[in-house]
Amino acid sequence: MSDLVLSVDVAAPAGTTWLALTDWARQGEWMLGTSVRVIEGNGRSVGSKLAAFTGFGGIGFTDTMEITTWEPPLRCTVRHLGSLVQGTGVFQVVAKGAGQCTFVWAEHLKLPFGLLGRAGWPLARPAFALGVRHSLRQFARFAENYSIGEQ
Repeated sequence: MSDLVLSVDVAAPAGTTWLALTDWARQGEWMLGTSVRVIEGNGRSVGSKLAAFTGFGGIGFTDTMEITTWEPPLRCTVRHLGSLVQGTGVFQVVAKGAGQCTFVWAEHLKLPFGLLGRAGWPLARPAFALGVRHSLRQFARFAENYSIGEQ
């Protein structure tokens, strides 16, 4: 397993940040090259399934996930079900006062392609982390301007 844990401070209440984070249909507004849709359940409970397509120009892959932990407004854990992406992802919101919080994105991944994947991770990890950091900065702006009425 390979771990990646990154975070961003958000100038918004934890509850608003949680709502922005779990607005799956709008994740493409902040997550680099990704669109997400609910494919089973309501998207707000254990057992719901999500499909996230990541790519550009129609070239990419779909990461199917199942929500395994749902603790609003604190934490959502997903299990990656695909053949390419396996492991768990954790989205956590940590309140830091009435109008401030930190969003923590953690991925605990089983690398694909066996030995080749493990050998290539040190090269791929910096680019993956760069994309996640960009998405986290975008997310902070998204959450800070999030309007519940837009859902």
